[in-house]
Amino acid sequence: MPKIHFSSQSRKLLSLLKEIRQEAGYNQVELAKKLGKPQSFVSKYESGERRLDFLELRETCFACGLSLEEFSRRYEESVNES
Repeated sequence: MPKIHFSSQSRKLLSLLKEIRQEAGYNQVELAKKLGKPQSFVSKYESGERRLDFLELRETCFACGLSLEEFSRRYEESVNES
């Protein structure tokens, strides 16, 4: 399988998704259960194998106790740090 190359912005997004899950105190299995999805759903979006649509991102943020607005602010800050 070919290695996927991600832009710096994509890497920051993937990192932030994993970070908010960990900050909420969930492992992938626990978050997946909260979302009503299989563990592979979380694994695949954290690794970049799949992308979240807007509604999935919103649901994921809420499941981690974060508003979409706060997620967006944190993402923009991480991108602007570069």
